[in-house]
Amino acid sequence: MSIEDDTIAETAIEVRSALALVSALPLFRDLEPSVLVEIAEEIEWFSLPGGTTLFEAGEPADAVYFVVAGSLGAYNRDADGNSHFLGRIASGECVGEMALISGKERSASVVALRDSEIGRWSKRAFEALMLNHPQSLLRIAQLTIQRMQSMQSVPSRRSPALQTFAVIPHDIAVDAVSFASELVAALNTIGRAELIWNVRGSEHTSHWFHNVERANDFVVYVTDPQPSTWTKLCLRQADSILLLAQAEDSVGEWRALQSARELRLHEPRAELVLLHDEAIKAGAARRWLDLSQTIDIKRGVDGKSAIPLHHVRNKDDTARIARLLTGRGIGLTLSGGGARGFAHIGVIRALYEAKIPIDAAGGTSIGAIIAGGVAAGWNYAEMVHHIKRTFVDTNPLNDYVFPFVALTAGRKVSRLLRQEFGDVHIEDLPLPYFCVSANLTTGHSAVHRSGQLWQWLRASVAIPGVLPPVFSQGQVFVDGATINNLPVDIMRDFNRGPVIAVDVGAERVFTAHEQEGEGPPFWNVFQWFRGKRRSLNIFQILLRAGMINSTSNTAAVRAQTDLLLQPPLGQLDLLNWQAFDKVVEMGYRYAAEKLSKSDDVLLLNQHAFTPRPRADRR
Repeated sequence: MSIEDDTIAETAIEVRSALALVSALPLFRDLEPSVLVEIAEEIEWFSLPGGTTLFEAGEPADAVYFVVAGSLGAYNRDADGNSHFLGRIASGECVGEMALISGKERSASVVALRDSEIGRWSKRAFEALMLNHPQSLLRIAQLTIQRMQSMQSVPSRRSPALQTFAVIPHDIAVDAVSFASELVAALNTIGRAELIWNVRGSEHTSHWFHNVERANDFVVYVTDPQPSTWTKLCLRQADSILLLAQAEDSVGEWRALQSARELRLHEPRAELVLLHDEAIKAGAARRWLDLSQTIDIKRGVDGKSAIPLHHVRNKDDTARIARLLTGRGIGLTLSGGGARGFAHIGVIRALYEAKIPIDAAGGTSIGAIIAGGVAAGWNYAEMVHHIKRTFVDTNPLNDYVFPFVALTAGRKVSRLLRQEFGDVHIEDLPLPYFCVSANLTTGHSAVHRSGQLWQWLRASVAIPGVLPPVFSQGQVFVDGATINNLPVDIMRDFNRGPVIAVDVGAERVFTAHEQEGEGPPFWNVFQWFRGKRRSLNIFQILLRAGMINSTSNTAAVRAQTDLLLQPPLGQLDLLNWQAFDKVVEMGYRYAAEKLSKSDDVLLLNQHAFTPRPRADRR
């Protein structure tokens, strides 16, 4: 039949026997053949279009439902009436059995995430089976307990894998098929992928789409630019929606999204993809992102953050998008640590040489600056040039002032950061990026994913007492290391793939020669100014004091990394800028040796380029 009817008539029961379907369901897999025959005779088979509600929370439990093809989503509502996604019911799984066993009302609403083929096993038939075949209850109880334990366990660090993607062109001039073809080629390096467009797929039924998706690890659909029956079908099938636009075009809404609003889709997340002719056009991202905030579909991993943004200049960018979409994008997180942070540069060189792709970057303090260079696309030589010019060729902390707010004016640091990064905005960086500061107004970490890069880097390195805070919209921002010196947790929310963390902090970076309660004698101060005695100074104390509060948090987030690198820097002074070459080399040698021997590196590469097992593939 044609999809022009906008309904699904063909069901799985017409192409496979009911007994075979029942036998394949995990709930019944170990039952006797005679019992399976009884069950098969009682199950009703029907199709459920994507966006359609199967049952609502609060309704009486009247049946158990089985997903033969497609997938369902479970949702609940909070006290404010906001809907929250609880989980996905994939092909081969059942839903509703817990309410049936307990005799209570439905605890969640269940909606078809895509066109799905469903089996309904009534409460009457369920109770009859329990009476006639008590051994069946054990199997059902076991699966019910497993589901309850899964719901109560610590959630996975990674989001569920996405398999299907709908590419929505902004208008007819956008070459969506070429982009989708490149995306499929990139996905084929990870697993098996297939491209479906209207000419190929418009005359097929839901069962055909189910077979295509089951035969592949990934499927990319290309919608029409305008609302249409084909667009609706693609959106019903999609785990993720890619809003595709030419970066320099005039900003306007995606007309095809009217289909999504008509379907009242609950789950698909939207991501913005901007096509560039060559270099990224400054300001284009902000224009499109401002528009995207009005789109009434899920934004970001948590549904609250800004819509994810991808820039495409070449096939390498498309390959990165493929990894990010499928949960294989590698995120690099760099800690603060003053001059110890130069080791990050050596580690990055080792990562480049090991051909480990860096798909997202973020950090705190000095780590934020170096991660900004990674996100800007600097190679190793450029990284050395920019960072050395800023921190070694000149002292960034010698514009002293009377300490009303801080020991330095901070203007020199601002000028140097602007010199290296220009007026680029975070949204215009080729790689997804964030930096962290501490918001003294709210008392919490602040994560910066938009705005002028140099300004938020200035906030991220604003050591309390050394550099003045950054003031923005009535709020006060200082060095992110005061709260979160190793923002792996932020990267986990920011990026769906594995995380490499580089921690150059130290539990013990300096000691004192003076006795308790005493300052250094006058002659020691004189010797210190002459450079002949190494003693504590106010810069060291303020810098170290500013990092103390994040020490316990750093210990906790280290456990969240897939690969933790901690170059052995000993008690290297946090302000020893002249040790640049030595520290870079120390970071490189440590990381190169670690990467050559670590099984984690092999696992990272396997994760980046190997498809995940699919639970619904049978």
